Amino acid sequence: MTPGQLALRTLLVGGIITFTVITGFAYTTLLERKLLALLQVRIGPNRAGYIAIPRKGKDEIKLLGGVMQPAADAVKLFFKEDPTPAMVERVTYNLAPALTVIPAVLILAVIPWAGPMKIFASEFTPYFAIAPGLNIAVLFILAVTSISVYGIVLAGWASNSKYAILGGIRASAQMISYELALGLTVLIPIMLADSMNLGDIVVAQQGPLGPLHWFVFRQPLAALVFFIAVLAELQRAPFDLLEAEQELSAGFNVEYAGMRFGMFFMAEYMKMIAFSAITAVFFFGGYDGPFVQQVPALGFLYMIGKIFLSLCVMIWIRASTPRFRYDQLMALGWKVLFPISVFNFVLVAVFIILNQEGLLNFLPAFLTGG
Repeated sequence: MTPGQLALRTLLVGGIITFTVITGFAYTTLLERKLLALLQVRIGPNRAGYIAIPRKGKDEIKLLGGVMQPAADAVKLFFKEDPTPAMVERVTYNLAPALTVIPAVLILAVIPWAGPMKIFASEFTPYFAIAPGLNIAVLFILAVTSISVYGIVLAGWASNSKYAILGGIRASAQMISYELALGLTVLIPIMLADSMNLGDIVVAQQGPLGPLHWFVFRQPLAALVFFIAVLAELQRAPFDLLEAEQELSAGFNVEYAGMRFGMFFMAEYMKMIAFSAITAVFFFGGYDGPFVQQVPALGFLYMIGKIFLSLCVMIWIRASTPRFRYDQLMALGWKVLFPISVFNFVLVAVFIILNQEGLLNFLPAFLTGG
């Protein structure tokens, strides 16, 4: 394959995956509203786009009630008045929403969605991704996710509002605190797989015992710390202190309206999907599942299923967990998650060395990576 053909294929695959995730973002908002309503015994969206099925002597059945709610929200945001406050730093104020969306899209480039396969005349090896085989994929993810905080901080600073700047400052302090635990925990699957290539991390979780080889069963503590740190990185409840409406009148985005306001939430939900995919790759076997070796296309279904379950857990936590106070949030990051991640990192390193020296042969093979 020539460089031109490779570039064309990358653009095509990237466009398809990006369009799918953007569409998925819209319906993730519907999933959240429906699931929150179910968990909190409410109705939720049930009018926009429903199909009426009449019943004799009874109320009509509203099939697919609310399915057009994301489209209605998008139309509302596009046509809603979008004023710019008089004293803002205009260039930065307008650039900040894009700085939050772009990293959420870039993360998708290195995620493996399925194993090696052939589609028509194109072979996707070593796995199906926009940019497969990147040996520093984990570093790429950490670098890109660190950029997104700039959009929030700059949005708060450029808005010329005390509430907004307090939300931006909270975001920077929160992300610095939890990125330490997140970075140390990311090293666990890297050490277990002996690679920073996401495809190698998925392959390292494959074995004759099936899901028992997944890192979530070999390192449940690391998986738990990683998921909590991801919630903090996403500023999802109970870590949504940067937009606490009781304290900051909506926080960093208080001066935004219209589609610029919508871009911040677009970035949040797209990052939810992206981080759910990363969680699946690091700890839940990625595209691995029954019969995936025989039918590689099943990898797409397994990834979608694992992403969907992760999204449901995030929504469940939002529905059931109250927001932390700011001192509790910082204490959890520095006094609990960071020491646990350091201890776990050292412990895993010691066990890997002992295993290489043959001193852990009495343990089951899936625990030691055999």
